[in-house]
Amino acid sequence: MLNINKKADGGTLTVVLEGRLDTITSPDLETELKNSLDGVTELVMDFEKLEYISSAGLRVLLSAQKTMNSQGSMKVIHVNETVMEIFEVTGFVDVLTIE
Repeated sequence: MLNINKKADGGTLTVVLEGRLDTITSPDLETELKNSLDGVTELVMDFEKLEYISSAGLRVLLSAQKTMNSQGSMKVIHVNETVMEIFEVTGFVDVLTIE
């Protein structure tokens, strides 16, 4: 189960994820992002309530990062220990801006 909440403020889009980002739920996030990134110059992914991320979820993040590289910036905030460990093991700490 994954809840996706979006808040747009000018060119900034904040996406708050709650639950698990895995093989089942990552297509939902991918669709949401594809439909939401036009005109966005800053994408903020808030992971405060994200419990788990799988390789499918990482792929969606990577895709969003590539999109934002050409039109602005992306950062991930409020990452918990479990998700941070996955980012470290996979090398995503070097790819993503994590605050």
